[in-house]
Amino acid sequence: MSPNAPALVLTIAGSEATGGAGAQADLKTFQELGVFGIVNLTCIVSFDPKDSWNHRFVPVDQQVIADQLEATVAVYGPQSGAPSILETVKIGMLGSPDTIGTVETALKNAAFKHVVLDPVLICKGQEPGHALDTDQALKAQILPLATFVTPNHFEAESLSGLKINTVEDLKAAARKIHEISGAAVLAKGGVRLEGPDAVDVFFDGDTLEVLSAPKEGEVAVSGAGCSLAAAVTAELAKGATALEAARTAKAFVTEGIRNRVSSGAPFTALWQGGAGR
Repeated sequence: MSPNAPALVLTIAGSEATGGAGAQADLKTFQELGVFGIVNLTCIVSFDPKDSWNHRFVPVDQQVIADQLEATVAVYGPQSGAPSILETVKIGMLGSPDTIGTVETALKNAAFKHVVLDPVLICKGQEPGHALDTDQALKAQILPLATFVTPNHFEAESLSGLKINTVEDLKAAARKIHEISGAAVLAKGGVRLEGPDAVDVFFDGDTLEVLSAPKEGEVAVSGAGCSLAAAVTAELAKGATALEAARTAKAFVTEGIRNRVSSGAPFTALWQGGAGR
Protein backbone atom coordinates (compact mmCIF):
# COMPACT_ATOMS: atom_id res chain seq x y z
CA MET A 1 0.00 0.00 0.00
CA SER A 2 1.38 3.41 -0.96
CA PRO A 3 2.55 5.53 2.00
CA ASN A 4 0.44 8.37 0.57
CA ALA A 5 -2.71 6.28 0.23
CA PRO A 6 -5.70 7.44 2.28
CA ALA A 7 -7.14 5.55 5.22
CA LEU A 8 -10.12 3.36 4.30
CA VAL A 9 -13.53 3.54 5.97
CA LEU A 10 -16.75 1.61 5.44
CA THR A 11 -20.27 2.81 6.15
CA ILE A 12 -23.08 0.28 6.45
CA ALA A 13 -26.10 2.51 6.03
CA GLY A 14 -29.19 3.43 4.08
CA SER A 15 -29.51 5.62 1.01
CA GLU A 16 -31.41 8.88 1.57
CA ALA A 17 -32.68 10.06 -1.79
CA THR A 18 -32.32 13.84 -1.32
CA GLY A 19 -28.63 13.54 -0.41
CA GLY A 20 -28.88 15.24 2.95
CA ALA A 21 -28.39 12.23 5.19
CA GLY A 22 -27.55 8.53 5.18
CA ALA A 23 -24.85 7.00 3.03
CA GLN A 24 -24.73 10.09 0.80
CA ALA A 25 -23.84 12.30 3.77
CA ASP A 26 -21.30 9.74 4.96
CA LEU A 27 -19.47 9.62 1.64
CA LYS A 28 -19.32 13.40 1.35
CA THR A 29 -17.96 13.63 4.90
CA PHE A 30 -15.34 10.99 4.21
CA GLN A 31 -14.19 12.81 1.08
CA GLU A 32 -13.96 16.16 2.85
CA LEU A 33 -11.86 14.65 5.64
CA GLY A 34 -9.46 12.87 3.32
CA VAL A 35 -10.35 9.20 3.67
CA PHE A 36 -11.44 6.63 1.08
CA GLY A 37 -15.12 5.90 1.65
CA ILE A 38 -16.93 2.64 0.93
CA VAL A 39 -20.72 2.15 1.18
CA ASN A 40 -22.65 -1.06 1.74
CA LEU A 41 -26.38 -0.23 1.50
CA THR A 42 -28.99 -1.60 3.89
CA CYS A 43 -32.13 0.18 2.70
CA ILE A 44 -33.50 2.89 0.42
CA VAL A 45 -35.26 5.83 2.09
CA SER A 46 -37.15 8.65 0.40
CA PHE A 47 -39.26 11.39 1.95
CA ASP A 48 -42.93 11.44 0.97
CA PRO A 49 -44.04 15.03 0.24
CA LYS A 50 -47.65 13.81 0.15
CA ASP A 51 -47.47 12.42 3.72
CA SER A 52 -45.91 15.07 5.95
CA TRP A 53 -42.42 14.18 4.69
CA ASN A 54 -42.46 10.80 6.40
CA HIS A 55 -39.98 8.20 5.22
CA ARG A 56 -40.73 5.64 2.56
CA PHE A 57 -38.56 2.74 3.68
CA VAL A 58 -37.50 -0.14 1.41
CA PRO A 59 -35.07 -2.72 2.83
CA VAL A 60 -32.32 -4.21 0.72
CA ASP A 61 -32.54 -8.00 0.36
CA GLN A 62 -30.54 -9.78 3.07
CA GLN A 63 -28.47 -11.78 0.60
CA VAL A 64 -27.57 -8.57 -1.22
CA ILE A 65 -26.42 -6.99 2.06
CA ALA A 66 -24.36 -10.08 2.88
CA ASP A 67 -22.88 -10.07 -0.63
CA GLN A 68 -21.81 -6.42 -0.30
CA LEU A 69 -20.13 -7.08 3.03
CA GLU A 70 -18.44 -10.23 1.73
CA ALA A 71 -17.05 -8.37 -1.28
CA THR A 72 -15.82 -5.42 0.78
CA VAL A 73 -13.99 -7.57 3.31
CA ALA A 74 -12.53 -9.78 0.56
CA VAL A 75 -11.14 -6.74 -1.26
CA TYR A 76 -9.91 -4.69 1.69
CA GLY A 77 -9.81 -7.08 4.65
CA PRO A 78 -7.06 -9.49 5.77
CA GLN A 79 -5.46 -11.25 2.83
CA SER A 80 -2.73 -13.89 2.83
CA GLY A 81 -2.14 -13.31 6.52
CA ALA A 82 -1.41 -9.59 6.03
CA PRO A 83 -3.04 -7.01 8.33
CA SER A 84 -6.35 -5.61 7.15
CA ILE A 85 -6.24 -2.20 5.50
CA LEU A 86 -9.92 -1.68 6.38
CA GLU A 87 -10.19 -1.41 10.15
CA THR A 88 -12.88 1.25 10.65
CA VAL A 89 -16.62 1.00 10.05
CA LYS A 90 -19.59 3.25 10.70
CA ILE A 91 -23.02 1.74 11.30
CA GLY A 92 -25.97 3.87 10.24
CA MET A 93 -29.58 2.92 9.56
CA LEU A 94 -30.11 -0.84 9.55
CA GLY A 95 -33.89 -0.75 9.68
CA SER A 96 -34.90 -4.32 10.53
CA PRO A 97 -34.02 -7.17 12.89
CA ASP A 98 -33.02 -9.30 9.88
CA THR A 99 -30.53 -6.70 8.68
CA ILE A 100 -29.19 -6.30 12.20
CA GLY A 101 -28.52 -10.05 12.32
CA THR A 102 -26.75 -9.97 8.96
CA VAL A 103 -24.57 -7.03 9.98
CA GLU A 104 -23.85 -8.52 13.42
CA THR A 105 -22.43 -11.64 11.76
CA ALA A 106 -20.27 -9.59 9.40
CA LEU A 107 -18.92 -7.41 12.22
CA LYS A 108 -17.97 -10.42 14.31
CA ASN A 109 -16.26 -12.12 11.37
CA ALA A 110 -14.34 -9.02 10.26
CA ALA A 111 -13.22 -7.93 13.76
CA PHE A 112 -12.91 -4.22 12.94
CA LYS A 113 -10.69 -2.13 15.21
CA HIS A 114 -13.17 0.77 15.28
CA VAL A 115 -16.96 0.33 15.11
CA VAL A 116 -18.76 3.69 15.21
CA LEU A 117 -22.48 3.28 15.86
CA ASP A 118 -24.95 6.02 14.97
CA PRO A 119 -27.85 4.32 16.79
CA VAL A 120 -30.76 5.14 14.49
CA LEU A 121 -33.64 3.96 16.66
CA ILE A 122 -36.63 5.24 14.72
CA CYS A 123 -37.66 5.71 11.11
CA LYS A 124 -40.87 7.62 10.56
CA GLY A 125 -43.15 5.61 8.32
CA GLN A 126 -42.30 2.18 9.75
CA GLU A 127 -44.90 0.19 11.65
CA PRO A 128 -44.59 0.88 15.42
CA GLY A 129 -44.18 -2.81 16.32
CA HIS A 130 -41.52 -3.32 13.67
CA ALA A 131 -39.66 -0.20 14.84
CA LEU A 132 -39.69 -1.44 18.45
CA ASP A 133 -38.35 -4.86 17.42
CA THR A 134 -35.59 -3.13 15.46
CA ASP A 135 -34.67 -0.90 18.38
CA GLN A 136 -34.43 -3.84 20.76
CA ALA A 137 -32.34 -5.88 18.32
CA LEU A 138 -29.96 -2.95 17.78
CA LYS A 139 -29.43 -2.55 21.53
CA ALA A 140 -28.92 -6.27 22.08
CA GLN A 141 -26.82 -7.20 19.04
CA ILE A 142 -24.99 -4.14 17.67
CA LEU A 143 -24.46 -1.87 20.67
CA PRO A 144 -22.19 -4.41 22.44
CA LEU A 145 -19.93 -4.50 19.36
CA ALA A 146 -19.52 -0.71 19.14
CA THR A 147 -16.33 1.08 20.18
CA PHE A 148 -17.84 4.58 19.77
CA VAL A 149 -21.53 5.56 19.97
CA THR A 150 -23.08 8.88 18.85
CA PRO A 151 -26.70 9.03 20.11
CA ASN A 152 -28.84 12.11 19.59
CA HIS A 153 -31.10 13.44 22.37
CA PHE A 154 -33.91 10.95 21.74
CA GLU A 155 -31.52 8.02 21.30
CA ALA A 156 -29.54 8.96 24.41
CA GLU A 157 -32.76 8.91 26.45
CA SER A 158 -33.74 5.56 24.98
CA LEU A 159 -30.34 3.91 25.48
CA SER A 160 -29.74 5.29 28.98
CA GLY A 161 -33.30 5.12 30.30
CA LEU A 162 -32.85 8.66 31.62
CA LYS A 163 -34.80 11.85 30.94
CA ILE A 164 -32.52 14.54 29.52
CA ASN A 165 -33.46 18.17 30.15
CA THR A 166 -30.11 19.69 31.14
CA VAL A 167 -26.41 19.34 30.42
CA GLU A 168 -26.01 17.49 33.72
CA ASP A 169 -28.66 15.03 32.54
CA LEU A 170 -26.73 14.60 29.28
CA LYS A 171 -23.55 13.87 31.24
CA ALA A 172 -25.37 11.23 33.26
CA ALA A 173 -26.74 9.66 30.08
CA ALA A 174 -23.29 9.56 28.47
CA ARG A 175 -21.91 7.82 31.56
CA LYS A 176 -24.78 5.34 31.58
CA ILE A 177 -24.43 4.47 27.88
CA HIS A 178 -20.69 3.91 28.36
CA GLU A 179 -21.46 1.67 31.32
CA ILE A 180 -23.89 -0.37 29.21
CA SER A 181 -21.76 -0.60 26.06
CA GLY A 182 -18.13 -0.10 27.08
CA ALA A 183 -17.84 2.29 24.13
CA ALA A 184 -16.73 5.90 23.97
CA VAL A 185 -19.88 8.05 23.82
CA LEU A 186 -20.63 11.39 22.19
CA ALA A 187 -24.15 12.19 23.42
CA LYS A 188 -25.73 15.04 21.46
CA GLY A 189 -27.90 17.67 23.08
CA GLY A 190 -27.86 19.86 20.00
CA VAL A 191 -30.82 22.21 19.74
CA ARG A 192 -32.90 20.05 22.10
CA LEU A 193 -31.49 21.59 25.27
CA GLU A 194 -32.32 25.15 26.28
CA GLY A 195 -29.67 27.85 26.06
CA PRO A 196 -27.64 29.65 23.41
CA ASP A 197 -25.23 26.77 22.74
CA ALA A 198 -25.51 23.38 21.06
CA VAL A 199 -23.98 21.11 23.68
CA ASP A 200 -22.68 17.56 23.29
CA VAL A 201 -21.00 15.42 25.93
CA PHE A 202 -18.05 13.07 25.38
CA PHE A 203 -17.26 10.27 27.84
CA ASP A 204 -14.98 7.27 27.41
CA GLY A 205 -14.80 5.94 30.94
CA ASP A 206 -11.93 8.23 31.91
CA THR A 207 -12.46 11.62 30.30
CA LEU A 208 -15.67 13.63 30.37
CA GLU A 209 -15.68 16.74 28.16
CA VAL A 210 -18.48 19.10 27.21
CA LEU A 211 -18.29 20.20 23.58
CA SER A 212 -20.15 23.43 22.97
CA ALA A 213 -20.73 25.81 20.07
CA PRO A 214 -23.27 28.60 19.52
CA LYS A 215 -26.52 27.32 18.07
CA GLU A 216 -27.05 27.90 14.36
CA GLY A 217 -30.84 28.17 14.49
CA GLU A 218 -33.28 26.34 16.73
CA VAL A 219 -34.32 23.53 14.38
CA ALA A 220 -32.49 20.26 13.76
CA VAL A 221 -30.73 20.01 10.39
CA SER A 222 -30.95 16.91 8.21
CA GLY A 223 -27.71 14.95 8.04
CA ALA A 224 -26.11 16.41 11.17
CA GLY A 225 -26.13 13.12 13.05
CA CYS A 226 -24.92 11.06 10.09
CA SER A 227 -22.15 13.53 9.33
CA LEU A 228 -21.01 13.72 12.95
CA ALA A 229 -20.64 9.95 13.21
CA ALA A 230 -18.98 9.81 9.78
CA ALA A 231 -16.51 12.51 10.83
CA VAL A 232 -15.66 10.55 13.98
CA THR A 233 -15.16 7.48 11.80
CA ALA A 234 -12.85 9.30 9.41
CA GLU A 235 -10.72 10.75 12.19
CA LEU A 236 -10.37 7.43 14.00
CA ALA A 237 -9.25 5.81 10.75
CA LYS A 238 -6.55 8.48 10.42
CA GLY A 239 -5.24 7.68 13.89
CA ALA A 240 -6.95 10.25 16.11
CA THR A 241 -7.89 9.42 19.67
CA ALA A 242 -11.59 9.14 20.48
CA LEU A 243 -11.60 12.59 22.11
CA GLU A 244 -9.70 14.19 19.22
CA ALA A 245 -12.17 12.61 16.78
CA ALA A 246 -15.11 13.97 18.80
CA ARG A 247 -13.70 17.49 18.82
CA THR A 248 -13.01 17.49 15.08
CA ALA A 249 -16.44 16.07 14.31
CA LYS A 250 -18.17 18.70 16.43
CA ALA A 251 -16.35 21.52 14.61
CA PHE A 252 -17.02 19.92 11.21
CA VAL A 253 -20.76 19.61 11.82
CA THR A 254 -21.04 23.12 13.27
CA GLU A 255 -19.63 24.59 10.05
CA GLY A 256 -21.83 22.33 7.94
CA ILE A 257 -24.93 23.54 9.79
CA ARG A 258 -23.81 27.17 9.47
CA ASN A 259 -23.59 26.72 5.67
CA ARG A 260 -26.66 24.48 5.36
CA VAL A 261 -28.63 23.93 2.17
CA SER A 262 -32.22 25.16 1.91
CA SER A 263 -34.90 23.14 0.15
CA GLY A 264 -38.59 22.92 -0.64
CA ALA A 265 -39.07 20.71 2.44
CA PRO A 266 -39.67 22.07 5.94
CA PHE A 267 -36.07 21.30 6.89
CA THR A 268 -32.59 22.16 5.69
CA ALA A 269 -29.61 19.89 5.04
CA LEU A 270 -26.09 20.09 6.39
CA TRP A 271 -23.45 20.85 3.77
CA GLN A 272 -20.33 18.80 4.32
CA GLY A 273 -18.30 21.28 2.30
CA GLY A 274 -19.17 24.09 4.73
CA ALA A 275 -15.95 23.72 6.71
CA GLY A 276 -13.94 24.65 3.62
CA ARG A 277 -15.65 28.00 3.14
